[in-house]
This record gives sequence, C-alpha cells and structure tokens, in this order.
Amino acid sequence: NWILGLLLVGSIFSTGTVWSQTKETAPATWTYLGELYMMFPNMKGQTTVRNLPEATVDANESDILGNLKFGAMFYLEASNGNWSISSDFIYMKLGQGLEGSRLITGGNAEMEELAWELAGLKRVAPWLDLGAGGRLVSLAVGLDMTSALGNDLSGSASKTWVDPILIARTQGAIHEKWIWQLRGDLGGFGIGSDFTWQLQANAGYRFSRLFQATLGYRYIGIDYDKGSGTDRFLYDIDTFGWVVRLGFHF
Repeated sequence: NWILGLLLVGSIFSTGTVWSQTKETAPATWTYLGELYMMFPNMKGQTTVRNLPEATVDANESDILGNLKFGAMFYLEASNGNWSISSDFIYMKLGQGLEGSRLITGGNAEMEELAWELAGLKRVAPWLDLGAGGRLVSLAVGLDMTSALGNDLSGSASKTWVDPILIARTQGAIHEKWIWQLRGDLGGFGIGSDFTWQLQANAGYRFSRLFQATLGYRYIGIDYDKGSGTDRFLYDIDTFGWVVRLGFHF
C-alpha cells in the first residue's frame, strides 16, 4: 500500500542525504515555519444535497481558477527536532458547471469549503515522523440543475465534521539547501467522513535562513455520504493538483 511505499522511498533517500535535524542534533529550542501557498486544483467526483440526483463534478485547474471567488491557504509548523506541531488552513469558495448525465443535462454548483488541520508528529527515526491529528471540514453546497425531463431542480445544504487522521512523513535536505518532503495521511473511519486520505510531495530550495520556496503535488480525497431523502449530503470528490509554497522561518 501507499504507506509502505512512503516508508521505502524515505529509506532510499536517507542514504547520502544530509538531514537538517536528527535526534542527536535536534535544537533545544523551538523553531517555526510559516508558508503561504497556492494550489492549482482539479476536482473529480460526485455530490448532491437533499433528494436531488447525484451530480458529477469534473473540472480542471483552469475551470476552477476561472470560477474561484475567494481562496486562502496557510501552513504553520513549530518543531524542536523531535516533536512537531502543525496547522494547515484552507478556504475556497467557487462556482462550477456540472457534467451532464442520464438524469440531468447540466447545471451549476457553488461550493464553499473550509478545512483546518491540527496535528502532532514524533520523530521515530532520522528519516521518519509519525503522528495523529484532526481535520475540521465545513462544506456548503448549492446545486442548480436541469433534469433530463426539462424541469429545473435546486437545493442547498451545509455540513461540518471532524476527521481523525493518522500521518506519516519523511523529509530531508541535500547540502542544507535543496529540501524535499513526502507526507501521507488517512482518516475519517466513519467518525466524520466515511474515509479521507491525502498525499503530498514537495521539493524546493532554501535561499537563506529566513526564506524558502517549494513546488509540489497534492491529492486529497474526501468521501462523505450521510443521511437520506431531504437530509442527504453527499460529497465524494478528489481534489488534486500542483502546489506552490513560499515559506518563512522564524
């Protein structure tokens, strides 16, 4: 599975890599990293609210950015080498056209998404951090559709829940300048969503003690399907795409 693959990649990269932090050289004081970042997302999956037919979302980055009404993304991490505490905040509000299907000929969806993750990680090996956390997800979905019978259908609903997550991460630095990171998590387990998972891969350059920039790829899957009839809320959508990050150490 992907967790074993993640660990294998980390063990391969650990050979010949100069690690920025190890158990023997971990600083006694806490250091901090703040990152402003931008994701260029694709979205694919199904969504519906109340008793409307399931709608298919299949949008690339140009579709989404062209319909983006507002977005904000910020990451903060505090670390002392052995322990790390991280916070990851995402907010997006966008409108998007719907794919036609057997039941609907088209329409539009407006989605407002807020996700905030708080996690703690422990360095268990020079190349591996393991941790756990929680991800608060708040979604509001509004649908305006035209059915195959020619009548208009519309509805809106919102849900908020918290997903427990388990995290694995490996990262390092080559010659103290070229930095890389692989991170994966999975969660939900029916407590919040039915299942959620995430993969991130980032590589970049640390220009100084203060500033770094990275380019990466991120894949987030959320499968939430609760209720029935007029109480149903379905959001089974994968969001994936390139990510540009600007980081500041302090």
